[in-house]
Amino acid sequence: MNREELTPHVEELKRVLGDKISEEELLKELDAYLNVYHVDIMSAKRGILRKHGDVDLDTGSFVTGGAVVKKIGELTGSEMNVDILAKVVFAEKKNVQIKNSARTIISGILGDETGTASFTVWNGEDIELEKGAVYMFKNCYTKLWNDKVQISTGNRSTISRENVEISTPERQISYSSSVAKVADLKEGIGNVTITVKIVSVECRNIMVKGEPRVVFSGIAADTTGKVQFSAWKDFELQEGETVCIKNAYIRAWKGIPQLNFGDRSEVSRVDDTIGDIASAVDSRRTVGEIVRNGGGIDITVSGTVVDVRVGSGLIKRCPVCNRSILGTECMSHGTVEPVQDIRLKVVIDDGTGALSAIIGRELTEKLTGMTLKMAVDLSKARGETEAVTRAMADRVLMRRVTVTGNVMSDDYGPMMIVSSADDDKIDVPARAAELLKKVEEAIM
Repeated sequence: MNREELTPHVEELKRVLGDKISEEELLKELDAYLNVYHVDIMSAKRGILRKHGDVDLDTGSFVTGGAVVKKIGELTGSEMNVDILAKVVFAEKKNVQIKNSARTIISGILGDETGTASFTVWNGEDIELEKGAVYMFKNCYTKLWNDKVQISTGNRSTISRENVEISTPERQISYSSSVAKVADLKEGIGNVTITVKIVSVECRNIMVKGEPRVVFSGIAADTTGKVQFSAWKDFELQEGETVCIKNAYIRAWKGIPQLNFGDRSEVSRVDDTIGDIASAVDSRRTVGEIVRNGGGIDITVSGTVVDVRVGSGLIKRCPVCNRSILGTECMSHGTVEPVQDIRLKVVIDDGTGALSAIIGRELTEKLTGMTLKMAVDLSKARGETEAVTRAMADRVLMRRVTVTGNVMSDDYGPMMIVSSADDDKIDVPARAAELLKKVEEAIM
């Protein structure tokens, strides 16, 4: 976005934050979120409001001083304070866990003459919504999910029943299936046809809404990558076979797309055109592609280490759960005798976006040349653990690396748990010759 496009969003933020931050600083921060870190506009606003203290951390809700009234078809997914008069097309009350505390929420679909949108009431304990009734939802906020608007209410929102009639358009349901590759999969896609090889499969007994279910889950792959799958019916899947799955749908867990198929799906065996998975699968992605489609498993990214974050260097872990801890207190296991460890938390930029990466001890030692013993000795000699972080940063900053691992994605952007890492060897003369050729072709 350019400065002119950012102006209305800056004005919205100023109404919330007042004199806490200047307009120029707001513009600079918003520009960085959108054009440097490549996050969407709603996530950028959330990040700025969270940083400056004007966000409800339990629900993520926030409002401005003056609300506007909009039709559902007018919503952009970036509203911070909007009033909506709509009919409840569908509503379901359920209990969820948010930050280890129980909460009752209401989710469903709202509609008016201009369209429909999903909604969530984050404080639904004392609220009852009747299907077909019309309500005024005040002080709502919206966001985009899979390019569709979602409406949410928070602590500052109110809901009141209105004695009016609203006609909603009929919802169109399509059962046509589109062909896709693993690299194309992203959250919310439905009715997809995909041909994959079953890498692994297992049977699990789980509880779904209080009822016992059997699910067959595992890993599938094609030449563009790997994906986790869940089959909600016994299709007699076998490891190593290649299958064509019709009418599958995609859900995400922590931003990682997952393939789902069940009673409405068709599974047929096909001739193997994929071959050996280890050599056939190319899971290389750019950060821009990850931001657009979500995370994934065994994804490979090449880029430059542009930042070493807090939490890198010499750390302490709980000997029971292996979580990093401060001092000797583990949140799960109380007072413990901590175990020392080293790690890197870095930002890798490939020119299309930035990716956070957490690198464990073995790979940290490989990239930095610093062992755990060397880190402990350096910390004792300098009398501070920060000396280890600085030494590691000197060894990895501005180095080009290739990393592989599982990538999760949320409002803060993509984050990889690294399983392998190497220096990215660049043939400088060949790259320079290639660039020169392109320049010459462009000016001829």
